[in-house]
Amino acid sequence: MAAMTIAFLGTGLIGAGLVEAALGRGEQVTVWNRSLDKAQALAAKGARVAETPAGAVAGAARVHLALSDDAAVDGVLTQVAPRLAAGALVIDHTTTQPAGTAARAESCAARGIAFLHAPVFMSPALCREAKGMMLCAGPEAVFKQAEGALARMTGQVWYLGERADLAAVFKLFGNAMIIAVSAGLADVLSLAAAAKVAPEDALGLFDRFNPGESVPMRGARMAKGVYAPASFGLAMARKDVRLMLETAGDLPLAALPGIAARMDQVIAAGHGEEDMGVLAAEALARARAGA
Repeated sequence: MAAMTIAFLGTGLIGAGLVEAALGRGEQVTVWNRSLDKAQALAAKGARVAETPAGAVAGAARVHLALSDDAAVDGVLTQVAPRLAAGALVIDHTTTQPAGTAARAESCAARGIAFLHAPVFMSPALCREAKGMMLCAGPEAVFKQAEGALARMTGQVWYLGERADLAAVFKLFGNAMIIAVSAGLADVLSLAAAAKVAPEDALGLFDRFNPGESVPMRGARMAKGVYAPASFGLAMARKDVRLMLETAGDLPLAALPGIAARMDQVIAAGHGEEDMGVLAAEALARARAGA
C-alpha cells in the first residue's frame, strides 16, 4: 500500500478545493464524484480519477468524504467499507444531521472503521488556501492520528471531543447564523428598495455599525436565561418589526414575517415587557427540563 495515498469522495465546490490544496502539497490523491466530469476536471491538476467509490479507496491511507447529505454518506460508506485498507482513516467533511452522524459513527466503530466527522467553515477559495476553520469530533486516539493532516488542510482545527455528533451540531449552529444574516441582509435590501435607497448605500450602514458586536453580550444573557429589561424590550422590538413590514409593503421578505409571528406568540404569553432575548426562553426551559 502506498501509505501517503489519500482518496476524496465528492468533488463539488468544497471537495474540489480540498483536493487542489492536497495536490499543491504534493500528496497523491485519488478522486471520485457521482458526476464524473467534476472529478475529471481535477485530473489535469494531478489527481487520479476512479470510476467508483470502491476503486477510489483501494490502498488509501485516508479517505475524505465531501458529499451532499446523510443518505449520500451512508450509501458511499456501504460501498467502500469492504475495500478500505487496514488502518485507513475515514474523515467525513459533509454537513450532516447530528442523529445520523452519531449512528454512522457507532456503525463504523462496530465494523472497526476509524471514523471522524470534520465539517468545515471554509469557502472553496479558503479550501484551496488551507484557511478557515475545521470542526472535528470522534475518538481522541483517531483524532490524534489525523491531527497533523487535518491541520495542513485548514487554518484552525477545533477538536470538540469524543461525542460523535458534536461537530455536526456546531456546524448547524454556525450555518444557522450565516443563513440568518443572509436573510436579514435580503430584508434590508427589500426595505431599501421600498424606501428608494440604493443597495450599496443601505449596506454602507454596516461599515459604521456592526450589529455582530451585540452577540457576545446578548448571547451570554440569553444562555443564562436573563430576560430582565435591558436595552431592547420585546414589545418595542415588535413595534419596529411592524414598521419594517409596513415599509417593505408588497416586496418579498425572507426573515421578518417569521420573526414577527414568533414575537406575537411570546408577547401573547405575557413576555412583552421583557428583553427580546426572551424569544429563546421556551427552548432553554425544555433543554433544562430534559437535562
